[in-house]
Amino acid sequence: MDDRIHHTPLLSPHDPAPVETARGEGTSPFFLTCEHAGRALPRALGDLGLPAPELQRHIAWDIGAAGVARRLSARLDAALVLQTYSRLVVDCNRAPGAPDHVALRSDGTDVPGNRAAGTAQIAARTREVFHPYHDAIRAALDAREAAGRASVLVSVHSFTPVMNGVQRPWHAGVLYQRDRRLAGIVLDLLAADPGLCVGDNEPYALTDTRDYAVPVHGEQRGIPHVELEIRQDLIATAEGQEAWAARLAGALGEALEKMGSGKYGS
Repeated sequence: MDDRIHHTPLLSPHDPAPVETARGEGTSPFFLTCEHAGRALPRALGDLGLPAPELQRHIAWDIGAAGVARRLSARLDAALVLQTYSRLVVDCNRAPGAPDHVALRSDGTDVPGNRAAGTAQIAARTREVFHPYHDAIRAALDAREAAGRASVLVSVHSFTPVMNGVQRPWHAGVLYQRDRRLAGIVLDLLAADPGLCVGDNEPYALTDTRDYAVPVHGEQRGIPHVELEIRQDLIATAEGQEAWAARLAGALGEALEKMGSGKYGS
């Protein structure tokens, strides 16, 4: 029996949908995702036992990432899929069963509503938030492949300047794992700017256990891909988001040209 049916629902008709899409018919080979775009909480979960200021911090979402992703989508005319709910509800860039798929503690903050969550509630979060998001990405990429369209996956994220008391000096990071063909070029292009400190697999390395979108939708399909991380203090404003979208659009476009014709199979 399908484990996604015959369960008490987590989301009500008054809750937002777990997925937002834009430019589904965009002409670009680039296909953008943003796993930590939103910070919505289902009504059934209340505030997860956290005061309002905690729900505005980076522990709840990737500050500025959605703004960059939307502007990048517009500049490239690229399809974009965003996650609506807070990463504290369920982390859509961690596989089900991973220790931080539903975080009990993040950057020094305990999450009471997650510590109190039982197996059934965690399964509901995975079923109603995680799976619809990744099903939407999978369906869109399948449709592009069936139509003979090239796809180049770009996962857009942001990172806090200080994590667990440790300063992070990078302005941006370029993340990859087994396939460096696109990421390596993007990394070189961004690092060529003397005013930027660009991390190679920083502030953390992309792995099968620390990520989900790129390993599953990029590596498993065999399509070119890259995960981009931008420091949050640089994109907390609309002006910063626009500046970084412009920078990334230029780097991605040039990187794709350097790779060849821009037409890739899966």
